[in-house]
Amino acid sequence: MSTSAPKRLANLWDDAKAAAMSEPERLVYRSNLLGSDKRVTNYGGGNTSSKIMQKDPLTGETVEVLWVKGSGGDSASIKLDGFSTLYMDKLRALKGLYRGVEFEDEMVGYLPHATFNLNPRAASIDTPLHAYVNHPYVDHMHPDAIIAIAASQNSRELTRQIFGDTIGWLPWKKPGFELGLWLGKFCEENPEAKGVVLESHGLFTWGDTPKECYETTIAIINQAIAWFETETEGKTIFGGEAVAALPAEQRRAIAAKLMPKIRGLISEDSHKLGHFDDSAAVLEFVNSKDLRPLAALGTSCPDHFLRTKIRPLVIEFDPTNPDVDAVVAKIPEDIAAYRVDYQAYYDRCKHDNSPAVRDPNAVVYLMPGVGMFTFAKDKATARISGEFYVNAINVMRGASIVSTYVGLPEQEAFDIEYWLLEEAKLARMPKPKALAGKIALVTGGAGGIGKATAVRLLREGACVVLADIDETALASATEELSGVFGKDFVRPVIVNVTREEAVIAGFAHAVVEFGGLDILVSNAGLASSAPIEETTLELWNKNMDILSTGYFLVSREAFRLFRAQKIGGNVVFVASKNGLAASPNASAYCTAKAAEIHLARCLALEGAGEQIRVNVVNPDAVLRGSKIWAGEWLEQRASTYKTDKDGLEEMYRERSLLKRSVFPEDIAEAIYFFASDASAKSTGNIINVDAGNAQSFTR
Repeated sequence: MSTSAPKRLANLWDDAKAAAMSEPERLVYRSNLLGSDKRVTNYGGGNTSSKIMQKDPLTGETVEVLWVKGSGGDSASIKLDGFSTLYMDKLRALKGLYRGVEFEDEMVGYLPHATFNLNPRAASIDTPLHAYVNHPYVDHMHPDAIIAIAASQNSRELTRQIFGDTIGWLPWKKPGFELGLWLGKFCEENPEAKGVVLESHGLFTWGDTPKECYETTIAIINQAIAWFETETEGKTIFGGEAVAALPAEQRRAIAAKLMPKIRGLISEDSHKLGHFDDSAAVLEFVNSKDLRPLAALGTSCPDHFLRTKIRPLVIEFDPTNPDVDAVVAKIPEDIAAYRVDYQAYYDRCKHDNSPAVRDPNAVVYLMPGVGMFTFAKDKATARISGEFYVNAINVMRGASIVSTYVGLPEQEAFDIEYWLLEEAKLARMPKPKALAGKIALVTGGAGGIGKATAVRLLREGACVVLADIDETALASATEELSGVFGKDFVRPVIVNVTREEAVIAGFAHAVVEFGGLDILVSNAGLASSAPIEETTLELWNKNMDILSTGYFLVSREAFRLFRAQKIGGNVVFVASKNGLAASPNASAYCTAKAAEIHLARCLALEGAGEQIRVNVVNPDAVLRGSKIWAGEWLEQRASTYKTDKDGLEEMYRERSLLKRSVFPEDIAEAIYFFASDASAKSTGNIINVDAGNAQSFTR
């Protein structure tokens, strides 16, 4: 449905590949093909199954086993271990235990008793939907084109008009045991049908071979896409354009100003991560005349709703008179009003046994002329929530052209959001890592200490912006860390910390990528060595520019963000032992490092009242992995101490009190301590990581 998407889904089935696979492997293959296109299903959405004859490990007999996507899996990336396996005879026997729709949730408790071969993968609530379809291969997908039909006021008539007897239709029913029985009954009564549209939900298709099932799914979706192309040609979308989009650069500038404000207001209980989307599909919707009435209806498909909440928050904004300051001033009122509305929704719909009200803040924020902001507990969820709302936009686009779009009824939406089974699933989620929801920016992020620091923060769940002036090293570090921790957690930005405009732009980029900032690690540096009479003004100024002015510029931007968010903040300076202890032939370097330390003390005083902590880590003699030791500095320091390159590290080790070498990971550990809640009551402090140096003992 998206205007930027290819018109038709491609048939990607490869007979040669499939022939070399086992039946379970063909299920993985089919699932991955379907999940690879967001027009078929979004992240974590839909599920697939195969009924496979296998040897029972207990009896040695051949039995029928249902392989079905387990709870929480993603079709695009799922592997064999993502599927539940259950005895079909036991699943059929469950029908005899069923006490009726008011007791259907208790059937989930029986699913583990049907587990085949001690498979630890938990079975999904959708398991009965696959089990009771009397075909061996079943796909359940959430294609935009199909949900646009399913969410139309006259969806039954449209389904019949488009597909005839090939695809049936069932009214809305919450996923569960009862819907599984409905599907089974439909299949028995309509043996020629190849699938069914579920009202306000999605598509079920089936086949007698994996290839037939896959190709039916693709063909039915393409048939719907083709029908919509014909029906929507030349028609007005969303009532027509009400406002024009601002230029891309201006949209991002507004996002950079507004996202930290929103983030601060909604992060009282736990820090949120943000995502910005100003794609063509989003802009078409937020700029339209029908934005407000359609947004108020909410989404239809349960998967969309669970990711995007009951409805989005529309930020009132006139792009022809772009008063962003007025929006910033009003956004606390808008968010407060949304919370009141959400609480009223909860109060209207709650049951005696409903879980307590959850986070009452919006997930999706729509801004005319600018785009969409989404916020969630982590970056991946924020991004995926945005993707789901784009799916919802595509659904509304199609349904509102050919019919009247119908959102999920409020009570049905509530019963899914506050489903006791969903609550139990949330309770099983692992405890968040120490820095989950936190955003860090590390200057000099591509160097030894910077990259080691990024790794340490990423390991604890933080999102990290690597800022560096070395484009090649930055690209390499980003690729390496993204490969280990995931692309959602790492962003690069080229920043020259001595240039005011570059620092401002770099921080703005970080904000648009993640929504704000919690941790600044000011680490960009250099080192120089020269007797005072050989220290040129250029060398002196270079040290001051990078090690003093650069630290001031990045700290100022961080403080501006922290104060906009009003949820505290954390600054860690990477200074040096030389900021406390003088060193021969390094006056420019030592003086600039001393300035860093005193700047940190000043900032600790300024920020304390707003829970902005500022602390310092002082390394010494970190040779391994450090870029400053790759140039003249190494030779200069070796000359100063009358040794050679190979002997310098040994000299530093022997002069330390502990007789130990200091590595980037050691510095990173100290930085993590200051960046974490482990040091929540520390500000204005210094940790020396130098293996012991009496001259640099703090006093």
